[in-house]
Amino acid sequence: MKSMIKDPSLAAAGLLKIEWAKNHMPVLNLFSERYSKEKPFAGSHINICLHIEAKTACLALALREMGAEVALAGCNPLSTQDDVAAALAERGVNVFGIHGADDDLYFECIDRSLGNNPDLIIDDGGDLVHLLHTEKRALMDRIIGGCEETTTGLNRLRAMASKNELCFPMIAVNDADCKHLFDNRYGTGQSAWTALMSSTNLLVAGSTVVIAGYGWVGRGLALRAKALGARVIVTEIDEVKALEAIMDGHDTMSMNEAAALGDFFITATGNCDVLRKDHFEVMKNGAVLSNAGHFDVEINKEDLKMMTSEIMPARENIEAYCLKDGRKIYLMGEGRLVNLACGMGHPVEIMDMSFAVQVGSLLYLKEKGKELEPVVNPVPREVDKKIAALKLDSLGKSIDVLTEKQEKYWFNR
Repeated sequence: MKSMIKDPSLAAAGLLKIEWAKNHMPVLNLFSERYSKEKPFAGSHINICLHIEAKTACLALALREMGAEVALAGCNPLSTQDDVAAALAERGVNVFGIHGADDDLYFECIDRSLGNNPDLIIDDGGDLVHLLHTEKRALMDRIIGGCEETTTGLNRLRAMASKNELCFPMIAVNDADCKHLFDNRYGTGQSAWTALMSSTNLLVAGSTVVIAGYGWVGRGLALRAKALGARVIVTEIDEVKALEAIMDGHDTMSMNEAAALGDFFITATGNCDVLRKDHFEVMKNGAVLSNAGHFDVEINKEDLKMMTSEIMPARENIEAYCLKDGRKIYLMGEGRLVNLACGMGHPVEIMDMSFAVQVGSLLYLKEKGKELEPVVNPVPREVDKKIAALKLDSLGKSIDVLTEKQEKYWFNR
């Protein structure tokens, strides 16, 4: 196999990023140190389809140290960091990703990565699984199972499983407590706002922020916006989540009402057309649109283009849509995942836990995968608890342990 990267000479800069991340990922490092001698993945071929950046590089290198042959493809053309890709290729990982790739090149990279002939996979959004179930079905017999990183990907997998179309077991890494409670909430909450503020250089305090969706991602985005001094409006389709948003101190209304009020809009639903023509028609001049969901379908760009007389660059990673009535609406990162299309992604410590869940789940699949049904399976509770314990230990924190009397009282009631 030969890597598909932009420029091998960028490797030195990428190595600096990887070393910085590695120094702040104690849980993943503990996994790597523990299993580097045992080589539990010796003979395994692992394909990863994730954002090609420094934290992912640490995961790929850790799996390689545990004995795996690793191929990495990007899961988003704007999140690939070409210097990190070059550094990984230099370190023996087969890398397939180029920043800014068009759709054809993006899918070609995933396709070419499958020359690794995987038996285990890690996916982010479901494109790798989809390709295996359509154009690459000849590879299916080798695959023991895989792990899915995102809410969007799990929605796709569960739809496949409900139709009996899923051909191998997948582990719902996104649903693990040590993933969604921290990554989705605190990781996205911080990284999306870091990207928005650094890209726009606009003041959040005193502004009105409209957040579509109040799942764990939406909760994190709203929490940070409120802390920055914004008025937060949440739009939802779920009555319970809407009530939760109100009790968390935010306002709740339909997008039809909120569209005229927002200065910043962030979509976090995983669905399509969350912002569309009827919303664009009433938005303020200067409204900033961004997406924190996996795919660039939440903001209907075709509707926006039809209303536009000219599209021009406004700042790096920001396009100004000059509407025919004279207003300007600003779109961040082509409507792609804003924290990576316009920023550096989640904080390192957050991805330390998420990727430790990935490693723990792959070890489980390696041992038990052939016994599992071809459905979406939960992360074993012991994996979650182990990672939480390792993280607490790395922070120098301890917790209470039940006494013998307490155990008898608790478990024998």
